[in-house]
Amino acid sequence: MLGIEVVPVPLIINERTYRDGIDITPTEFYTMLRKSKKLPTTSASSPTLYLEAYQNASHRAHNILCLTEPAKFSAMYNSARAAVESANKILNNVTIEVIECTTAAAGQGLVALAAAKAAGLDQPLEEVRKIVDNVMSKVNLFATLDTLEYLARSGRVPQAAALVNSILSLKPVFTLNHADPHTVGLPRTMKSAIDRMLKLMDGATKKGQQLHVAVMHADAIAEAATLKDRITSQFDCQEIYVTEFTPVMGVHTGPGLVGVAFYGEVNPA
Repeated sequence: MLGIEVVPVPLIINERTYRDGIDITPTEFYTMLRKSKKLPTTSASSPTLYLEAYQNASHRAHNILCLTEPAKFSAMYNSARAAVESANKILNNVTIEVIECTTAAAGQGLVALAAAKAAGLDQPLEEVRKIVDNVMSKVNLFATLDTLEYLARSGRVPQAAALVNSILSLKPVFTLNHADPHTVGLPRTMKSAIDRMLKLMDGATKKGQQLHVAVMHADAIAEAATLKDRITSQFDCQEIYVTEFTPVMGVHTGPGLVGVAFYGEVNPA
């Protein structure tokens, strides 16, 4: 799509390795996650996989921009950088730049789409990089968790927190802006969580802006559809997508997550 190469991330489930988006779909993954007694794990994409992506992209362009998660969260940035060193030896007249994206999941997707659209208009690499930096600075991401069970199982939160969450039936709302995640609300129902996310969206949106929006969900399509409908009725959306939450992060958050990533631009008209 739009000349975007997606580097698959390995998912290890019941001692078998799957390539995300190739050997297993998000729907299949979340079905297996619900049934699995042992929490699946992930590993960073190898430099070889990034090199293959660079080689594929080099058939269509002489400038390549690679977006990865920040190095403090994942080894993928280091893999991408290592692959650049190999690519420089075998790809002639190809410039490759690796950027640590300050957002993730659907937020990173919006950044990639903006970059690809600019590149499709033959914008030079320097200008595409400016667009990436601009969009990254504006993207907001809010999501709600159905349970803390999977975060507890992965060691990301204490078991006691998951127990309290279960007793109180909380649906924590968190943000992942500029690579720093933190909780911004503790509603008790999914409806209240969606209300909270819409209020946060409204607070982050300036008058006259058109929004670029991506609604994401982890095996919660009905809730995602509800969120999309409410967003389109409340905001001026230039584009809106519904996408499944990446299993790479879903390993830790579990099924039931619903969220939204967005950024606004002033309508030139």
